[in-house]
Amino acid sequence: MQPEKFYYDNKIVKQFGIATIVWGIVGMLVGVVIAFQLAYPALSFGIPYTTFGRLRPLHTNAVIFAFVGNAVFAGSYYIFQRVLKTRMFSDTLSKIHLWGWQLIIVVGAISLLLGYTTGKEYAELEWPVDIMITIVWVIFGINMFGTILKRRERHLYVAIWFFIGTWVAVAMLHIVNSFELPFSIFKSYSLYAGVQDALVQWWYGHNAVAFFLTTPFLGLMYYFVPKAAERPVYSYRWSIIHFWALIFIYIWAGPHHLLYTALPEWAQALGTVFSVMLILPSWGGMLNGLFTIRGAWDKVKEDPVLKMFVVALTAYGMATFEGPMLSLKSVNAVSHYTDWTIAHVHVGALGFNGFMIFGMLYWLVPRMWNTTLFSRKMANQHFIIGTIGILVYAVPLYWAGFTQSLMWKKFTDSGQLQYQFIETITSIVPMYILRAIGGTVYLVGALMAVYNLAKTMKKGSFVANEAAEAIPFKLQAMPAVKMHWHSVIERKPVRMLILSLVAVAIGGAIELVPTFMIESNVPSIAAVKPYTPLELQGRDIYVREGCYTCHSQMIRPFRDEEARYGEYSKAGEFVYDHPFQWGSKRTGPDLHREGGKYPDSWHFRHMRDPQEMSPGSLMPTYNWLIENDINIKSTPAKIRAMQTLGVPYPKGFDKIANDDLHRQADSIVAGLQKDKIKVSRDKEIIAIIAYLQRLGTDIKKNQTTSNEVH
Repeated sequence: MQPEKFYYDNKIVKQFGIATIVWGIVGMLVGVVIAFQLAYPALSFGIPYTTFGRLRPLHTNAVIFAFVGNAVFAGSYYIFQRVLKTRMFSDTLSKIHLWGWQLIIVVGAISLLLGYTTGKEYAELEWPVDIMITIVWVIFGINMFGTILKRRERHLYVAIWFFIGTWVAVAMLHIVNSFELPFSIFKSYSLYAGVQDALVQWWYGHNAVAFFLTTPFLGLMYYFVPKAAERPVYSYRWSIIHFWALIFIYIWAGPHHLLYTALPEWAQALGTVFSVMLILPSWGGMLNGLFTIRGAWDKVKEDPVLKMFVVALTAYGMATFEGPMLSLKSVNAVSHYTDWTIAHVHVGALGFNGFMIFGMLYWLVPRMWNTTLFSRKMANQHFIIGTIGILVYAVPLYWAGFTQSLMWKKFTDSGQLQYQFIETITSIVPMYILRAIGGTVYLVGALMAVYNLAKTMKKGSFVANEAAEAIPFKLQAMPAVKMHWHSVIERKPVRMLILSLVAVAIGGAIELVPTFMIESNVPSIAAVKPYTPLELQGRDIYVREGCYTCHSQMIRPFRDEEARYGEYSKAGEFVYDHPFQWGSKRTGPDLHREGGKYPDSWHFRHMRDPQEMSPGSLMPTYNWLIENDINIKSTPAKIRAMQTLGVPYPKGFDKIANDDLHRQADSIVAGLQKDKIKVSRDKEIIAIIAYLQRLGTDIKKNQTTSNEVH
């Protein structure tokens, strides 16, 4: 049997690789900027497009979907061709995937800076971009499965399993979380509200980390670690357990982001149980990688690629141990809403994802350019600098998190809160400065990698079409040895696709369906009314400005939180919130009972100059809200959209909604005039004031209703 000759497409790998480097620097640079903004809010420069609230989602999307996403595609396109012994199914689909993904990144970045956001973490991009993502993801799937089906290798290597699981899970997560109702060409409201929206979002949010930042990187690990170590994977059996246990268990863990909230207790408990179970498959995968490298320990001393892979796998192990620990209620009561969570996330992002990417690029580029790495010494220096950057970034944030929690919960001997919220923030500013320095150090290491890789490319000669040959598996003799039981699945890609879908769908269905179908999971409260048109406009401005990135709207049933903020939050209070705004970090105080705490004039002055009302505040100024007009033309469409979503506005209310808006605005303007503040009723600041003054006022202290479960 003569082997067939064909060519691997290295050009698509090169293009995704270059995109990885470019977007990596952009994403990290924005991260450094917002890190310094937390310590020095004046760095927002008093303009809307550079505030923390707008740059933070730009940073997370750039790092997750641009840097990490392009790296996954670069690595997967390289791996598919080698382990399947074939060129990609379609060069045209590869190009559409490449440029479609870059278009998504550019459009998404511009839209976020302009304030077009859904307000849902890691899923901020609005409905037109969501459709673009769906189309490009399907194109990627067709190209991937087309390649699998035309393969010359009978056996599907373990890395391919993880890419199949990734594609299936991300498709499911994105579609379910992106159900939204557009009311304009750029804006929409989430189909879900309140508790249900929170559950869907963190089912998505946690599993976006699982199936975009974890499973595809395990696919990269199972290929590039053995290649770099020049040794086979330590345990084939472990890889089987690792894959199926991970994709089945991970999908259940989302509710651990919502412990002590208004989410039903059964869902919280379910999330905690499966989060703890995640330790086993996660550590099984980590040890499989480290034990693979163990046999090449002498090489680790000199090889920067293996060094980075060792630290990446160690960071993966640390993060996947810490995550389940943070899902324990006793630990979560300390960590949640603090910088501890930020430190935890970045150990995984900078350590696992970052170092896996740089290690992969250091291994790939010399081979595709048919040369050696320009400077191994510089790569080793990058490894040291990057590791120092991670430590200088993370350690101060752990310190800050513990400090925040201890200060929040501290009472005096007389039973009063010992610290004002502003004191808990000003005390950790030095830690924020150290975090920013750590991020800068890590960025310097990344810039060294850019220089080193660019020099490597210039030194070598790029092989766009790499010659290869293989015998089609249909012509290969069947192995004489007895097949492993898992081979029945591995050799049937469609079967593996279906089984992977079933594995990831079970957990989501069991958590989501009861929350939507059983009314007692979200008890109604008769006193809770829809937002007025002015309040609705104010809420949309609040979402636009990314206020949820620093403020929560969820008071947990803790003594200190009720003493500081007011009565704990109830599930029925959020039934008209599309999307929910519970937040995940408190750089500012919780706002759920903000209504009526301060006069309108306080809010006006606070938005104009936060330090005037709260000396030491890390909040930037929002002067443009005083200058910008409310887009009252959008009011009728917003009301109609809310009616479609089930909000009980009277029939025909959309036609008179702006009359109602102006009446309420006139009342606020009159009150401000008494405090010698002159402002037009049509300004956005009036809508923000109306929204903030509404928060939490439907439920009075000690009020109960027959329909509410306590």
